[in-house]
Amino acid sequence: MNKKELKEFLDFKAAHYEQPHFLVHDPIQIPHLFHKKEDIEISGFLVAMIAWGNRLSIIKSGKRILELMGNDPFHFVMEHQEKDLSPFDSFIHRTFNGTDLRFFIRALQSVYRNHGGLENLFSKPLNSQRLDQNIHEFRNCFFQLEHEKRTEKHVADPLKGSAAKRINMFLRWMVRSDKRGVDFGLWKSIKPAQLSCPLDVHSGNVARNLGLLKRNQNDQKAVLELDTALRQLDVLDPVKYDYALFGLGVFEKIK
Repeated sequence: MNKKELKEFLDFKAAHYEQPHFLVHDPIQIPHLFHKKEDIEISGFLVAMIAWGNRLSIIKSGKRILELMGNDPFHFVMEHQEKDLSPFDSFIHRTFNGTDLRFFIRALQSVYRNHGGLENLFSKPLNSQRLDQNIHEFRNCFFQLEHEKRTEKHVADPLKGSAAKRINMFLRWMVRSDKRGVDFGLWKSIKPAQLSCPLDVHSGNVARNLGLLKRNQNDQKAVLELDTALRQLDVLDPVKYDYALFGLGVFEKIK
């Protein structure tokens, strides 16, 4: 395909897969359980940070986190006492355990009490083109409280070479328009044009198959290469093509 044909193909596939009925097996269904901005942000952030492995397992674990929070995430984050975190000790999702989750709850409380919330922390102007530095600064702030070193692995840092797939996915959820009923469009202080594609094994393989990506590793250099290619197809909303790449990989089994 030439560039025009590729754009038409990916535009079609993106529109096809960016539909609410695909939420049935997607972790984004978790924040869709809520209507308050802070509840959506917090539930979305927590489920995005455990979003690796089987998607049904991710959803199950996400719902378990909400149960532990009384299905009232913002209120729990802001009003919990240390004793309220004891039930979290039994939580485990792959390598993310109760110790990690307890810290995340405390760190989120600090984010909302001391830093104006998740949107404010991610939105501080650093680079108008990309959010790599913003993510790095968010991570530094998030881990200001005392914590175990192992917990840091659950929040990626693109400035250290990570593709930061889970954070980029969370940012896509919060920033992109809600017109199709999938993403939320909650955060107006970040533009969709600044977002990066949540690169994983599925989207990476399809991107290589289509000639959008040459680098073999799914790291930050690959994200930059893919972002550059997708911005040539749609400079205002390049990450809409995440739906096309993911859908082609997961549902149409393109390798």
